[in-house]
Amino acid sequence: MAAEEPKASSIQVIERMMNLLDTLAKHPDPIPLKQLAGETGLHPSTAHRILAAMTARGFVERVDAGVYRLGIRLLQLGNVVKSRISVRDSAVESMQKLHLATGESVNLGMRDGDDIVYVERTSSGRSAVRVVHIVGARAPLHTTATGKLFLAEESNARIAEYARRTGLPPSTPASITTLAALEKELERVRRHGVAYDMDEVENGVRCIAAGIRDDSGELIAGLSLSTPADRFNPDWAPLVRDTAAEISATLGYFKPESSTVALRNDKAPRR
Repeated sequence: MAAEEPKASSIQVIERMMNLLDTLAKHPDPIPLKQLAGETGLHPSTAHRILAAMTARGFVERVDAGVYRLGIRLLQLGNVVKSRISVRDSAVESMQKLHLATGESVNLGMRDGDDIVYVERTSSGRSAVRVVHIVGARAPLHTTATGKLFLAEESNARIAEYARRTGLPPSTPASITTLAALEKELERVRRHGVAYDMDEVENGVRCIAAGIRDDSGELIAGLSLSTPADRFNPDWAPLVRDTAAEISATLGYFKPESSTVALRNDKAPRR
C-alpha cells in the first residue's frame, strides 16, 4: 500500500469531499471504499477519514463495512433549496441574454388548465408589445408554441380529450383546428425538442419555444422567442433550446446523456 498522503489544507479537504460526493452520485448502488478511493485518486485511509466525517453529519451513509452511499441529509438540504427556487427568478438572467443575442422578445409561459399564462417577458423595443404576450395574458395550448410543448407531454388519449373539451377554436386562419393536424404537430415537437407558433395566435407574429424542466424532469414552463413574421429566423431554434436547458440546469435538471435531439438541421414547420 502506498504511503499516507501529507496533511491536506482545508480547501483540499473540501475538494476531496466534493469528489467523493460526485462519485457516489454517479453510482445507483452503494460503493466499496476501495472503489471510491480508486475513482477519486485518494489514498484509502484519506477517503475513509473524510467519509467518516460526512457519515457523522448524515451526508453519507455506511450501509455495510467499508460500503457507502449518499446520505439522507443531502435530500433534506436539496428540498430546502428546491423550496426556495423560483422558476421566474431563475429564468430572468438567461432570458435577458437570449434577448440581447437576438434583439427579439423572450417570454416565459406556464400551463394553467387549457391555457398558457405568460409570467415574464423581455420587451423587444423593436416593435409594439403584442397583447398575447403581456405578462398575465393567456392563450390556448394548441395555438401557442409553449402550449404545444405541454400537449406533447400528454398521451394520445389525453390529447384527444383536450380537443373534445376545447373544440380547438382558432385564433387566426393559421391556427390548428383538427385533432389529426394537432397530433402531427405534436409528433414534430417530440422529435425535435422545440415547438413553433406560425401566425397561429396573432397574424404576423411567430414564436419558437423550448421546455424548462425541474429536478424531477417534469415540464414546468416554456421559454419562447417571439418575432414579427418578417424577422422570424428558424436558425434561432438551437439557441432557444440551449437557453431553456440552461434554466433547467439551475432548477436541478440534468438531461440524460443518451438523449439527443436532431435539431441543428431542423426547419420551422410549413403551413
